Amino acid sequence: MKEKNSELALHEKDTGSSELQIAYLTSQIENLSQHIKENKKDKHSSLGLIKAVNKRKKLLEYLKKNKMESYKKVISKLNLRK
Repeated sequence: MKEKNSELALHEKDTGSSELQIAYLTSQIENLSQHIKENKKDKHSSLGLIKAVNKRKKLLEYLKKNKMESYKKVISKLNLRK
């Protein structure tokens, strides 16, 4: 996932842009999804997964509203929508 993060960075020392936050949340969501498949009774992790999905959704809405080009770039790089 690191190579995708570096492609989405706005500059060399970028750590907090919406694009990078979405990339980080996407990797976190993938990891939590795999964990929950293996540990079905882990309700605390499933709550964390729901929170991460909702936060990513809000960030994507922000990008779509304010930075359409960046939104399209993030969607294509992370394969989020079909």
